[in-house]
Amino acid sequence: MRQMLRTLLQPLPLAGLLTLLTVGYSLRFVDPAQRLPAAVLLGFFLVLFLVLQLLPEHRRIPQHLVLVAMPLVAMALNAFSGKVGTAQVLLVIWAACLFAIWPLRAAIAAGLLANAGFYLLVRRSGFDSPLSMVLINMGFQGLAAICVHYARSAEGSRDALARVNADLLATRALLADSARDAERLRVARELHDVAGHKLTAMRLNLRVLVADPALGGREELRIAESLSGELLADIRQVVQSLRDDRGLDLATALRALAAPFPRPALQLTIAPGVRVTDPAVAETVLRLAQEALTNTARHAGADRVWLRIETEDQRLRIDIHDDGQCGAQIREGNGMSGMRERLAALDGTLEVGRTAEGGLRLRALLPA
Repeated sequence: MRQMLRTLLQPLPLAGLLTLLTVGYSLRFVDPAQRLPAAVLLGFFLVLFLVLQLLPEHRRIPQHLVLVAMPLVAMALNAFSGKVGTAQVLLVIWAACLFAIWPLRAAIAAGLLANAGFYLLVRRSGFDSPLSMVLINMGFQGLAAICVHYARSAEGSRDALARVNADLLATRALLADSARDAERLRVARELHDVAGHKLTAMRLNLRVLVADPALGGREELRIAESLSGELLADIRQVVQSLRDDRGLDLATALRALAAPFPRPALQLTIAPGVRVTDPAVAETVLRLAQEALTNTARHAGADRVWLRIETEDQRLRIDIHDDGQCGAQIREGNGMSGMRERLAALDGTLEVGRTAEGGLRLRALLPA
């Protein structure tokens, strides 16, 4: 229910609802004998409008059917409220919905066809200047269509920019983590090669002094020789700790990648013990998750996507699935081909299938 209200309170659906309420108020000027059928047809148009707003994006066939039915209902309403002009207003609302969903050329063709039918209907009803009425109405439809078209274009550009920014942030996180690993390894080498070497030489010299009968009784020498041994052991422990490879921070990079997607929400699980040290492998995992999120957002209509990374037989296993609905026949486009090419370059494999609930499932294996 909350998601439904959030959808209907978006600017374009809210504007349409307010306009329909205004049209409903105008029915008080309709002939009382025709008020009831006019109200029924307006209610039917309202239902179609609400269904269109609430249908998931991947339900294309129901969307097309609703868009075809809406102008027919508007023209039928004209028979009962022609003098009030409710049909013209409903056609403007329909045009806004049409250009928000259909491709530009198809929407223009459908708009011209509907207005041609409306012209014939108005002409048969006996209006003095049906062409002027239709042309004026087409002007308002064009204005609504242009507003919706540019609003959708701006929304698409914003989403694309957000995805690019998330991609840069995720890549930067991996690069920063890789740079930290390289710096840690450099410091470990410096400690081992420089400090460790000099401390070893110093301890050997102290041992010689302690073994000298003339100096062996000095307590200070024995303490210095003991401390040098402890310090050398501490440095070796620090060097070993710096050399311990904890792997790249995949979790931070993946969450940064999913941040701009309002839907689907990413549920990330990385099994304990998973370590990715190769930047090329980490980059492949990142691109695999990116393509899966993009496909799910565009085509599956899912609310959640689950991503699990674990090790299996000394290989890295990535399991991605969502709660959307994909077709029985999964058509692999350029995105899927790109996934397979990236994985093949690292001797990896990709399996594509459906979950029991109908969502998309991706399983990838590649060297850890």
